[in-house]
Amino acid sequence: MSRSERLLDLIQTLRRHRRPVSGQALADELGISIRTLYRDIATLQGQGAPIDGEAGLGYVLKPGFMLPPLMFSDEEIEAIVLGSRWVAKQPDQRLSAAAANALAKIAAVLPDDLREDLDASTLLVGPPAAAIEGIDLGLVRQAIRNERKLGFLYRDAGGAASERVVWPFALGFFDKVRVVVAWCEMRQDFRHFRADRISGLNTTDTRYPRRRQALLKDWRATLDKPRGS
Repeated sequence: MSRSERLLDLIQTLRRHRRPVSGQALADELGISIRTLYRDIATLQGQGAPIDGEAGLGYVLKPGFMLPPLMFSDEEIEAIVLGSRWVAKQPDQRLSAAAANALAKIAAVLPDDLREDLDASTLLVGPPAAAIEGIDLGLVRQAIRNERKLGFLYRDAGGAASERVVWPFALGFFDKVRVVVAWCEMRQDFRHFRADRISGLNTTDTRYPRRRQALLKDWRATLDKPRGS
């Protein structure tokens, strides 16, 4: 591994850690000596990377730091292309267009040899399964980003309808169905709502009282428990 590749790996490793991580833990993860790690940290800081911390206390990379030009391994390029191609074939038109635009932006800043690899990727995505959605998923995604309540009419598997007001915080994409994950005010619990059973979607300007990250964390802790709608 070249020194430039090692420095890039260090940046990527720091990016994965949201809290300060010890130098020894970083060195072990990268497979280098602690002395080499300290030299690499100093080099990156000298080049302007906003790395806070010091030996004995741990290191953290401040958010928002970018490394131009972007460098990717062969498998990282394949993962980017495959994921973007899959999203581009989904019925959510805004998300589909965003995937194509993101891939074009990445290609624009890649070195020539990596751009050729991006264009020549042979990992293909088949035709999407027929997914029926009666609502605009873009509105759901916006509500999740802005932490806003949603109202809608929901029909369960037996056809029974009920009015719901929910706090949406995640959206699951499956082959044949999309699922809104939310806190339901009527049930006072987490619920999963199939998009094809939702109608009369009503977006609101009302912010729900908890952060979506906290809701997501609490929901993940309940995944082993059976839930219904």
